[in-house]
Amino acid sequence: MFSTGQWYFAIFFVVAFTIAMIWSYRKDLKRHKIHYKNTAIQVFLYGILVTVAFIIIRIALK
Repeated sequence: MFSTGQWYFAIFFVVAFTIAMIWSYRKDLKRHKIHYKNTAIQVFLYGILVTVAFIIIRIALK
């Protein structure tokens, strides 16, 4: 299915991409703390809102 060279490239790509993403995130960490305050709370609240809306719609359609 895949040659040995393709497997080596895939493994190298995944490792390099992961390292680049970690490096980029650490570089922007100070900016994230300033611009994305309370983001986890907002995501949680929107998740609860969507869940409640889903439950209400499911009950209403029965």
